[in-house]
Amino acid sequence: MPDKPSYLGLLNAISVAESEAHCYLNAWADTTPSPEVRSVILTVAHREGEHGLSFAKRINELGYELIPRDNPKFAEQMAISGSDRTDLEKFDALGLGRAESDGPDIFAGMFNDTTIDITTGQLLGRYIAEERDSGRLLRHCHSLLKEAAGGDTPAARSEQLAAIDTKVDGLCRAVEELRQIVCAQTMETAGAGNSKRK
Repeated sequence: MPDKPSYLGLLNAISVAESEAHCYLNAWADTTPSPEVRSVILTVAHREGEHGLSFAKRINELGYELIPRDNPKFAEQMAISGSDRTDLEKFDALGLGRAESDGPDIFAGMFNDTTIDITTGQLLGRYIAEERDSGRLLRHCHSLLKEAAGGDTPAARSEQLAAIDTKVDGLCRAVEELRQIVCAQTMETAGAGNSKRK
């Protein structure tokens, strides 16, 4: 019997997460009043559903079965998606459409396992490319909704306050540096004047 693939857990986790996203995104698409938002959400939902099935199929091809995992947040995600919240509120509550992180790419380490076979590698490559594109679609949709709402959401206000805090901190530092320079120059001038009087 061949050894159990070391990447089986990764395939399982992707399949479960993508299948859940397919469910709650479809619930969102069914409740949004916006045809434009519906189009974006359905595009991403279809991709998520295909990923869920494709990875379950690959696990089966490798001679194993998908192991369902309990996600305590899934019921909440479904409730948010099917609620009468605005699309912008759903984006924020589900954590979708956020700006790209400056941290490491979450997909970067997936190919660190050098034992991944060619078929699985091709599947992972397509998955990663589609996930990145889905992220771009969701971020663009989110930014348009924020712009239409005037950016006046709790998350937007928090971001604005953080930006103001940063600017104020920078201004305080600049004022302090200027004060130190002026003090130093005053002391030098005073010292030069004293030396001349001597």
